[in-house]
Amino acid sequence: MERKILHLDLDAFFCAVEELLNPDLKGKAFAVGGSPNSRGVVSSCSYPARQFGVRSAMPMGRALALCPHLIVVRHRFGVYEEASDQVMAILRNYTPLFQQISIDEAFLDVSDLPQPIGAIARELQQRIDRELHLPCSIGAASNKLVAKVANDFGKSQVRTGKAPRQITVVPPGEEASFLAPLDVQALWGIGPKTAQRLHARAIHTIGQLAELPLAELQYFFGKNALDVQEKARGIDHSAVHSEREVKSVSNEVTFSRDTSDMEQLLDTLRRLSDKVGYRMRQARLMGSVVQIKLRYEDFTTLTRQRRLSNPTDLDDEIFSAAEELLRDTLAPGREVRLIGVGVSQLSEPYQQLALWEDTRAQKEQLALAIDALKEKYGKNIITRGSQVKKNPKTGAEKD
Repeated sequence: MERKILHLDLDAFFCAVEELLNPDLKGKAFAVGGSPNSRGVVSSCSYPARQFGVRSAMPMGRALALCPHLIVVRHRFGVYEEASDQVMAILRNYTPLFQQISIDEAFLDVSDLPQPIGAIARELQQRIDRELHLPCSIGAASNKLVAKVANDFGKSQVRTGKAPRQITVVPPGEEASFLAPLDVQALWGIGPKTAQRLHARAIHTIGQLAELPLAELQYFFGKNALDVQEKARGIDHSAVHSEREVKSVSNEVTFSRDTSDMEQLLDTLRRLSDKVGYRMRQARLMGSVVQIKLRYEDFTTLTRQRRLSNPTDLDDEIFSAAEELLRDTLAPGREVRLIGVGVSQLSEPYQQLALWEDTRAQKEQLALAIDALKEKYGKNIITRGSQVKKNPKTGAEKD
C-alpha cells in the first residue's frame, strides 16, 4: 500500500487563539510571551510582527527594539491547551495512527483512506478552520520526513503578513527531487553548526549531500552517515505511532451561543451519542460506562458517569444513559457553553452478542447496516426524524 502521511502545523497557534479571544488583535503586530522587564521571551508572534523581524524564542526586549509598536500579550497556556485538545480530537477522528509531537503539531498516517492525500489535507484544513476558526498548514508525502520538510517549505514561501494556510503535496517518487534544491539545514538532524561545516566544504543543498560517498558522509556524521544519506534521498521508514492507549471514545460541542434550552441540549446530545456509537462500531469496541460533560457559561465544568448493566456500542443505549445523566445534573436556569458524551471501560466486543437476547442482536445488525450505508453514500444519507428541520446553532465540535 502506498503510504500517505500528513504533517499538520497550526499557524502562529498562540496568536491565533488570542485573536479569537480579542478580535482587535487581528492584523496587528503582537507577540505572546513574557514581560520585557523580566527577561521574557517571545513564545509566538503574529505574522504582521514577523515582517519586522520578530521571531519566536527572541528576547522580548529585542522584539520591541525591532518593532516599537509591538503589542505584548501575556501567555495563557491553559487556554492554548484546551484549543489544542480540540484540534487533536478532530485529527484522531480520521485515523488511529496519530502522533502529536507538540501542542500545535502532529503527524497522521491516512494510508487506509481512499481519497487522494491532497483532498484529505484540504478537508482537514477546512474543518479545523470551520469548526475552531484556527488556521493551519499541512505537508503531505509518502513519509514523515518529507511531509515535515514540505510543510516547513510551504509555509516559508508565504510572506504576506497573514497566516500561510498552505498545503504542500510531494507526489510519490518525487521525494528526492523535491529535497534536492533545499539547503542542508532543512533536513532533520542537521543544525546550524553542522550546516556551517558542510557549507565550508561547498556542500549547500540536500541534493549535494545525497550524492556524497558514504565515506565522506562518515566524516561529518560518523555512525549516522547511512541514515543521513537515506534521508537526503527522501527515504524514511519511520512509523506514525500513537503513544496513548485508547481509553474512551467521546464527542463534545461548544455552542456558538450559551443555551439553557432543554430541547436543544437533548438534540445535541442525541447527535453526539450517534457519533460516539458509530466510531465505537468502526473501532470494534464496546464500553461499560457512559459519561457526560457540561461546561456552564462561567466555565464551571462538570462530568458525571453511569455504569451500564452490559457493555454497548449502540447509539440509543448511549443516548438513554446520557439523557438521564443530563436531567439529573443540569442546574435549572443555568446556561450551557459546552456539552459532551463519552464511553469508557472499553473492551473488544462481538463474541458476547450470542449471550444476549435476540432483540439486542437485531439492533446491533441494524446499526451495522446503517453504518455500511453511511460508509458508501456519506454520513448524511440517513437522518433521524426527530432531527429534521432543526438547527442547533452549534459552533466548534470536538471528536
